[in-house]
Amino acid sequence: MKRLLLWICFAAALPVLGQQVIVQYPQGHSHNDYQQPAPFTSAYHQKFGSIEADVFLINDTLFVAHEKTQIDPARTFDKLYLQPILETAARNEGRVYRDKALQLLIDLKTQGDSALLALSKLLAPHESVFGEKGPVKVVVSGNVPAPEKFDRYPLFIYFDGRPGVEYTPEQLKRIGLISQDFSHFSKWNGKGIPVENDRLKLLTAVKAAHDQQKPFRFWASPDNINAWKQLINLGADYINTDKVAALGEFLNGREKAEFKAQSFHEIYKPTYLNNDSRGKVKNIILLIGDGMGLAQIYAGITGNAGKLNLEQFLNIGFSKTASSDNYITDSAAGATAFATGKKTRNRAIGVDSNLVPAKSIIKNFKAAGRKVALISSGDITDATPASFYAHRPERSMQDSIAKDYLSNWVDIAIGGGMEHFQRTDVSEQLKVKGVNVSEKWDELSRLKTPFLLLDAHNAKSMQNGRGSFLSDSFKKTIQEFKTHRPGFFVMAEGAQIDYGGHANDVSYTVLEMLDFDKLVGEALRFADSNGQTLVIVTADHETGGLTLLDGNLKNGYVDGHFSTDDHTGVMVPVFAYGPHSLDFRGVYENTEIYYKLRALNSRVNKTITTPLH
Repeated sequence: MKRLLLWICFAAALPVLGQQVIVQYPQGHSHNDYQQPAPFTSAYHQKFGSIEADVFLINDTLFVAHEKTQIDPARTFDKLYLQPILETAARNEGRVYRDKALQLLIDLKTQGDSALLALSKLLAPHESVFGEKGPVKVVVSGNVPAPEKFDRYPLFIYFDGRPGVEYTPEQLKRIGLISQDFSHFSKWNGKGIPVENDRLKLLTAVKAAHDQQKPFRFWASPDNINAWKQLINLGADYINTDKVAALGEFLNGREKAEFKAQSFHEIYKPTYLNNDSRGKVKNIILLIGDGMGLAQIYAGITGNAGKLNLEQFLNIGFSKTASSDNYITDSAAGATAFATGKKTRNRAIGVDSNLVPAKSIIKNFKAAGRKVALISSGDITDATPASFYAHRPERSMQDSIAKDYLSNWVDIAIGGGMEHFQRTDVSEQLKVKGVNVSEKWDELSRLKTPFLLLDAHNAKSMQNGRGSFLSDSFKKTIQEFKTHRPGFFVMAEGAQIDYGGHANDVSYTVLEMLDFDKLVGEALRFADSNGQTLVIVTADHETGGLTLLDGNLKNGYVDGHFSTDDHTGVMVPVFAYGPHSLDFRGVYENTEIYYKLRALNSRVNKTITTPLH
């Protein structure tokens, strides 16, 4: 019966459970702040909304300490908190924070009202800071007076209340916060989630405080990143911590840690008619999600309500990504492995580990009569696309990389970075060779092969309005290539999944992942219409060390946390669809993708051996 009543209570509370009564996200509460290496300062710089100090009254002075035996004459409340707060307010035109108040939780360790009176006397001269309308709200905890005695103390003194206590309306006005020991409701250790019965108790406690228009804090709660996330879900207004820097980083990064879907895209359901066949491969489509690891993929699945085109692949392998000189690759070395079959140094483009130019696979494709296209949602002179046509020891040599395009240009190239072609006069020389050159995205539909279309619009992020560039570029390329009898090779890069990882921005990452997946859907659709097309989807590396802390597969909510703003060394998946897709199963070095593609290219009609240009 008790459990049934709890469920009834929970059901009635559903519309408002988890709402924040102070801010959108909870505030950090620096527990026993005086034990931090820099009391007040550390929590203040992390923008914590609440700071806790334990105080003892000895004679007429308030000392800060956890135990009476730990009292240090130099550590007074005045020195550690009052003066730093007053100095901060003086610097900030009377405010502590420019956009919110600070709660100063003072835990009285001294019995009786003497400590309260001493505290009131100490704060009274600073009404502009600690008064009712001041930027610091003083809440007294520990040895607080009985509720009926609240009115004996100045109005700028608030008290820490407890759930379940029936306060009169006047007494409730003096309650600044409602707190309770976490273990009063649950023995949860911070791993996974609390058991359901405990979770309902916790939710109910928070809701009761919110119904009284009071913020809520659990003390002695588990103190790790998963626990902080669960406390957010429970609706706690303050998160209790001894890990000020870590919680500060977590809370201050909330806006970049979450993605909330506004819409969902439909996925294409493949026919699988030629998926495991060993038949002819006429066309090869290589899609590279730069920086795309398993976490990015599952973030995309979550952000699209539990489904992606990538999920439709049945033949899946894993690629090991280390470069020749580093456990962790960069895009230049990673893409060079795909393009040349050579492991090279980080930052090197289209060369081997001795920086000797390595033959690109697109030369093999062109020698077999295939048409070739390179597409990127970044600059076409950036590491991934450049590795297929250029040979340079350093990826930043983008003007020189543009010059290399002259000797290994392709039928279609679409992306950004026109300035490198114009500055080096490469764009004009390409026109002499018969290449249609444009820097206007709206000319895409009118351009005929061969063409180079580089518009800065193409290298915008999805957040900044790039739109359906990847899918539109791919569809235009297929339109130009589909009747070409020897077939084609297309490399299309979702470059900015990587950018989102470097920025440690979950929304950026997921939006780019979802856009890339739309491209995957278009490739699968064409493969089914053709029957002789192999689609490979992979990544050069993972970026950001993304982990998923929470999500909702129904509404497309994702909460992620990055461990680095750089690349990581984890293996990345390789998805394959169409004839010979079975060849891409297993675990292998990234260079094997080159050799597998070259082997398939050798099976085309040998009667065409002259390059297209």
